[in-house]
Amino acid sequence: MQQGKVDEAIAELQSIEASAPTTKGLELELGIAYYKKGDYVKAVEFLKRAVADDPANNEATQLLGLSYYLNGYPSQAIPLLEKVQAWLPRANVDASYILGICYIQTKNYPQARKAFARMFDVPEDSAASYLFTARMLFRQEFDPIAEEYAQKAATLDPKLPLAHFLLGELYLFKSRVPEAVTEFQKELAINPAHAATYYKLADAYSRIQKYDDAERLLQRSIWLDATSTGPYILMGKVLEKKGEFELAVRALQRAAAMDPNNPTTHHLLGQAYRDMGKKEEAESELKLAEQLQTKSDSRP
Repeated sequence: MQQGKVDEAIAELQSIEASAPTTKGLELELGIAYYKKGDYVKAVEFLKRAVADDPANNEATQLLGLSYYLNGYPSQAIPLLEKVQAWLPRANVDASYILGICYIQTKNYPQARKAFARMFDVPEDSAASYLFTARMLFRQEFDPIAEEYAQKAATLDPKLPLAHFLLGELYLFKSRVPEAVTEFQKELAINPAHAATYYKLADAYSRIQKYDDAERLLQRSIWLDATSTGPYILMGKVLEKKGEFELAVRALQRAAAMDPNNPTTHHLLGQAYRDMGKKEEAESELKLAEQLQTKSDSRP
């Protein structure tokens, strides 16, 4: 099992089960093996037996809770994960985080906030706890509650970094561009060196065709953080819209060098080359973009 040979481990354990079914710890080891394999139905079967045999076994309890969660049964996972909120090595995941997600999925938002507050060592009624929970809610696509919690965070502490940034992201996601712009501007007033805010504000401006403003903000984002491909890709898009094709190509080539497998970058490069009349380069990039997109879509 430690070598990652899970099927071989299961075969060995099954042979033990056949010859000595009362071997101590056998159900737990089989449960762990099936958990590692991703067969959570089988994992539940054996881990339930392990917990029945030894209710004080924290590892069996936690892995059973995680298996229920991964099977899509958060309400059954919650009582088990509440018992053991510590991270245990063979789970390969933080049970406290999963517990918070289970509370979100069962719409118990106050308990989710408490779980995330514990995770990040902040008071459960603090602005930070609302912000952390809002971020998790947004990730789980619980957008209206995420907005409510982000607003609460900003109300409790108007100068809390990233509260207005998250609100801006939410509004941009919902295409509420003027509100997004306002929130990103508030974030920059509090947090003027945050590269991602310049990038997201530029994205908002590009959507309402304020390309000069978008270009200026993207340059600031890149000055602050030259390691992210997003601003280079958006810069290429903005410059292409402005008709500055050579500069667009330069920005997109930089993005492609940083992440060669992003189909969006190659598609935009193809468009820019086509606008420049470079037919062969355009066809090559567009074909590559299509291949990368197909490859990405075929992944499970």
